[in-house]
Amino acid sequence: MKTDIEIARSIALEPIEKIAAKVAIPTDHLEHYGKYLAKVDLSELQAGHKPGKLILVTAITATKAGIGKTTVSIGLALGMNRLGHKAVVALREPSLGPCFGMKGGAAGGGYAQVLPMEKINLHFTGDFHAITSAHNMITALLDNYIYQNRNTDKGLSEVLWKRVLDVNDRALRSIVTGLGGQVNGIPAESGFDITPASEIMAILCLSTSLEDLRRRIENILLGYTKQGEPFTVRDLGVAGAITVLLLDAIKPNLAQTTEHTPAFIHGGPFANIAHGCNSILATRMALAHSDYTITEAGFGADLGAEKFYNIKCRTAGLQPALTVLVATLGGLKMHGGVDEKDLKTQNIEGVRHGLANLDRHIENLKSFGQTVVVAFNRFATDTEEEIALVREHCHAAGVGFAVNTAFGEGGAGAEELARLVVETIEQKPSQPLQFTYPLTASIEEKATAIAQHIYGARSIHFSAKAQRQLERIERHGWSKFPVCIAKTQYSFSDDPTAYGSVRDFDLEVRDVVINTGAEMIVLVLGALVRMPGLPRVPQAEKIDFIDGHIEGLS
Repeated sequence: MKTDIEIARSIALEPIEKIAAKVAIPTDHLEHYGKYLAKVDLSELQAGHKPGKLILVTAITATKAGIGKTTVSIGLALGMNRLGHKAVVALREPSLGPCFGMKGGAAGGGYAQVLPMEKINLHFTGDFHAITSAHNMITALLDNYIYQNRNTDKGLSEVLWKRVLDVNDRALRSIVTGLGGQVNGIPAESGFDITPASEIMAILCLSTSLEDLRRRIENILLGYTKQGEPFTVRDLGVAGAITVLLLDAIKPNLAQTTEHTPAFIHGGPFANIAHGCNSILATRMALAHSDYTITEAGFGADLGAEKFYNIKCRTAGLQPALTVLVATLGGLKMHGGVDEKDLKTQNIEGVRHGLANLDRHIENLKSFGQTVVVAFNRFATDTEEEIALVREHCHAAGVGFAVNTAFGEGGAGAEELARLVVETIEQKPSQPLQFTYPLTASIEEKATAIAQHIYGARSIHFSAKAQRQLERIERHGWSKFPVCIAKTQYSFSDDPTAYGSVRDFDLEVRDVVINTGAEMIVLVLGALVRMPGLPRVPQAEKIDFIDGHIEGLS
């Protein structure tokens, strides 16, 4: 089979005006980025369209074997359109860090991709650069404020705001700035997070309008004054300037799939260190221009889906009609104790043991009131006996099951899943969302609810450092915000080696990040870092420009 990038190059793209016309977006509401990409004016949100039905695609706990959630999301949209339904897909933008690090790309795969994949995987329409610039502009203006007020009572006693960069660079996690004499500023400890972990990224994705974007930017907590009071972007007086840097970035991007289905691609927070969902504005725009909108949430359902419901849906008032849970034999086998090198060999017992992980996610999704169907993402080495075991298990549990082969067959390979999704929504749509916790609960109570009811933990406690942050949160009235837990994606626990359906473990919140602009409290568990490092052999070694073509992206 051709590589992803070879398949992408073989597709004759349609002009973006033609893609927009499929969902009744007029040309004068497009801002072109070449022939095949455009930003869509926010006025399209008020176009008076009846909103369609929202479908979330999530997955079992991530493994190094891969799950293919984005491929399923795109494939489902292709399959639904083949059956005559007006469906679009709403996805996150890829980050350069993983593209040049572990993944090599994040635009789907095979014959279920969003295109032009080279541009989407690289600089796209510049949204990540705008977010990086806006974040670091705040940093520079804050450093200047500190320098100019170094000998006055207007100085700060503590600075919380750091820097961001959209690369994987472990050497920048902890740095010292201001060296080289007084003209270079005041020496201080600082560091870098990756751009998808920036609060600006979260704000862009959670804003419901341009006015809401500015309000949230004003509320960003930068540090504390010498009197112990919060110091925000509003106090710095630069919210307008930062908003100006994001005027284009806030507009959703329109692209197309391998079968010319419209695709809204906007925002890119990671789910293991942020809330893992594309922007509210892109999701709403997709809903306003389709009968069905398929979106995804990052990593497994314990991370992405939980945050999608408790944070994004709560903020935007969204009600998913159904949730698709993606599973693969490779993932199930790893959760069943099978070694990574043996995943292509039939192993019935390994699959059987791994189904416990699938069951946990189904149980969790149902706790939100969701109707669930399982999308089995089939690989070439899967055997009929193994697939039959998973199918029978799902049927016994009363959960719909469909095999997806969109990677190799495009929309034709997702028709079974598309039929199942449409029929299930018609016959048994999801109930109104039931959140894991009320916003009136304390941060500790919210964390405990997620730890025990979603992760299966015995307990969760806060380090001394985290406790001090909780005291500030209570003092300043920030406990009303939802919590966003940052932890490993490879386990229900904070131990990335604890696969399967681990239960009754203890968790510790190592640190607390107060995002008063994004209006969520980030709880950092385990050894997770907000600036990833590169692997021993990064994907960058495979990316090149050869004979007029970009190679190595996937």
